[in-house]
Amino acid sequence: MAKNPIIIYDTTLRDGAQAAGISFSVEDKLRIAKKLDSVGIDYIEGGWPGSNPKDAEFFRKAKSLKLGHTKISAFGSTRRKDTKPENDNNLKLLLEAETKAITIFGKSSTLHVRDALAATKEENLKIIHDSVSFLKKNSDAEIIYDAEHFFDGFRLDKDYALKTLEAAKNAGADFLVLCDTNGSSDFFEIRQITKLVRGKFDGAGLGIHAHDDMEYGAANTYAAVVEGAEMVQGTINGFGERVGNANLITIMANLHKKRYRTNGNVHLSELKSLSKFVYELANLPANERQAYVGDFAFAHKGGIHVSAVLKNPALYEHIDPASIGNSRRFLVSELAGASNVEALECNITKKDPLAKKILAEIKQREHFGYAYEAADASVDLLVRSLKKEKTKIFELIEYKVEIEKKGNSKPLSRATVKIRINGDEVTQLKYGNGPVNALDSALRAALISKFPELNKLRLQDYKVRIIPEKKGTAAKVRVLIESENDKGRFGTVGVDENIVEASWQALVDSLAYAHLQAKKK
Repeated sequence: MAKNPIIIYDTTLRDGAQAAGISFSVEDKLRIAKKLDSVGIDYIEGGWPGSNPKDAEFFRKAKSLKLGHTKISAFGSTRRKDTKPENDNNLKLLLEAETKAITIFGKSSTLHVRDALAATKEENLKIIHDSVSFLKKNSDAEIIYDAEHFFDGFRLDKDYALKTLEAAKNAGADFLVLCDTNGSSDFFEIRQITKLVRGKFDGAGLGIHAHDDMEYGAANTYAAVVEGAEMVQGTINGFGERVGNANLITIMANLHKKRYRTNGNVHLSELKSLSKFVYELANLPANERQAYVGDFAFAHKGGIHVSAVLKNPALYEHIDPASIGNSRRFLVSELAGASNVEALECNITKKDPLAKKILAEIKQREHFGYAYEAADASVDLLVRSLKKEKTKIFELIEYKVEIEKKGNSKPLSRATVKIRINGDEVTQLKYGNGPVNALDSALRAALISKFPELNKLRLQDYKVRIIPEKKGTAAKVRVLIESENDKGRFGTVGVDENIVEASWQALVDSLAYAHLQAKKK
């Protein structure tokens, strides 16, 4: 067990932003920094001041951020081979960022010294020493030295890799961070090497920076912590180069589970909201199966599992989901048992004959092509209907969807919906970006005049899946819609050979469910 609390160092804004498909704006980066501070992260690596105008602007604006705990760190490289530190533009920009910490990386591997740096081993040692010494003498910032490719370098030339750390330490580095830059090490190597380094540099701050190329990132980080690493580096949701960095969400939850203290007393109950926040700013869908914080991380589907969890959650859960801001879910499907129905909290026990009726209906529908794992609202409506409760809020008279395209112009979609609400006929015609959007707009317009609370409903996601009973364009399609209102998010599903009809079913369910939620007030 570590003597001191573990320091959490986040590099989402720099290493995470290097992931394919991710680009944070300056405002995004500032918002993420404030969120990380509120959660209790110790260090935030804001970017590389000398690499691009966006990072330079971030550091200018970051000076005005009112952070309660977090220290911002500027990131850069050691000096150029033939340049004195005082003349190196990269080092000068790191100082100009005026951050409380500065992180620089240097070469640990003889392969990189030779092929990437084109320098001698002695020149590289001097580069490391000069760079750290210059920053230490000209700044009050903590100096964090990232030993790039350290574990690869250790395997090639153990003595030289250790000399690079010695050069940084003798120059005044506050932390020595061992980097598994290629993600090519396993936890046995990480433990052995970290233990050796800890013994040789007793008293030095020691850190670990792991990549996830073999999906060992979180495990390797923990292995280093076991052997004395006191700073862990990673990114939220594991964003990063290639397949990504070690996932800080997983790491922080693992540390909590293993009873390691964190320096900033990380607010673990906010991990799920932090994960979701970063996904949204990255404009990426959240990983539903992500450890700890995914929507399905504590979802139970098999009947035996559900029955056991209802008796004692510890039988199939390794941690209380509420401790990291998540919640337990019970799913229904063709694999469900009567316990799944009881777990829905619909006042039906597993011994109730209605439970078997509900299960039979769900299994029949799933055989037809429905899938209810992500359609909790549709499940709720189905159960209510089988309980003889009123769920429909209107009667369909007809809908009509038309698509018109002339020459090279963009297709024009319009939909007409005629429905009956409490005996009154309502007709609406709307245009949309496509047939489903037009249909959605027309139905909403028809309903909102009678049910104004539906104006708060927003369609957040729309997924279409081909169901391969038949091939080609005659196949069935399953439409999953995720909607959100002031009560939260929920899913609905529709299935048909016609994509418009499948979409209609899912849309109708979403509006009916939102209305029922509003009535509970």
